[in-house]
Amino acid sequence: MNICIPKERRDNEYRVGLTPAGIQLLTQQGHTCFVEKEAGLGSGFPDHTYQKAGATIVYSGEEIYGRADLVLKVTSPIKEEYSWMTEGLTLMGFLHLSAGWTGKVDALIDKKITAIGYEIIQEEDGSLPVLKPLSQLSGRMVPQIAATLAQNNYGGKGFSISGVPGIPPADVVILGAGTVGRNAARTFLGMGANVHILDSSLEALQRIDREFSTRVNTLVSYPFNLRKVCSFADIFVGAVLVPGAPSPVVVTREMVQLLHSHSIVIDCSIDQGGCIETSRPTSHSNPTYLEEDVIHYCVPNMTGVLGRTATHAMSNATWPFITQIAEIGVEKSLKENAALKSGVYTAQGKIINQVYKHVLEGRKEL
Repeated sequence: MNICIPKERRDNEYRVGLTPAGIQLLTQQGHTCFVEKEAGLGSGFPDHTYQKAGATIVYSGEEIYGRADLVLKVTSPIKEEYSWMTEGLTLMGFLHLSAGWTGKVDALIDKKITAIGYEIIQEEDGSLPVLKPLSQLSGRMVPQIAATLAQNNYGGKGFSISGVPGIPPADVVILGAGTVGRNAARTFLGMGANVHILDSSLEALQRIDREFSTRVNTLVSYPFNLRKVCSFADIFVGAVLVPGAPSPVVVTREMVQLLHSHSIVIDCSIDQGGCIETSRPTSHSNPTYLEEDVIHYCVPNMTGVLGRTATHAMSNATWPFITQIAEIGVEKSLKENAALKSGVYTAQGKIINQVYKHVLEGRKEL
């Protein structure tokens, strides 16, 4: 099988689809691997490390896609990349089709692409094995972003998350008790913040209470509770996830207006559309904007600037699925691996994922 690793083309995206160690294992199994020039540079993998692992370096995006049976991406391809795809190839990556340009799906269907979204690969117990490590990293990254944005020279109110003796710590509100929310809470607690978590699931809140030994304040995410926490939050983190579907808008503009001037909103759900009404996608080059006098940080590829850690974490999680497809082919793999099958958006010119099909139907109605 020809397995190809393109260079990521989105703003400040330093991750890469597979490490040289993964390439070495694939080439030892007899597969042919192509890596686009400087694809791994941002993750600390120069071209010669891929060549030493057995890969061939190619010098254009059009060539890398033209050679591929299997393409290993990180983020969703840009429009130009869809034009380079050849009929019948398999594409794997964090595709987030439910929040993107709908024309992508037309291209995937027209070219009979098997598109597998890492973010919707789901085990029988409901866990998301590939998304989880990146969500853990996102959650742990949130407090360092918040600490920077709190500084005066970044437009913040000039407060310390931990406080000091005689000055109370910051109040941090996290909407969503999933992987991102729990990891953000753990790191904020380590910094000394006063942490509040809201979720619609009482069971999830009970898990938070047990995990953090009652050190986190928990509330059910009713609108009146959201308004209450917005009235005192220094930092508000959105971490709502519905696998394969756009994130529901839970925090309204009116709630955002309750936040103090130059408070901080970090919407980690923005790669699925965002859970806060005032959120819109930003980039690492221009990560924030001021709306309703509140600082908004809404970067979809948040962990893209932690290239090395994120790439290793992603490669560890994706490897079992990649090696199965490489060894027995995509069709047989989808028959034998239910988790992998759940990650398929399109195959053989059809939309396979039922949740995404409903999303598209809803868009057409609009």
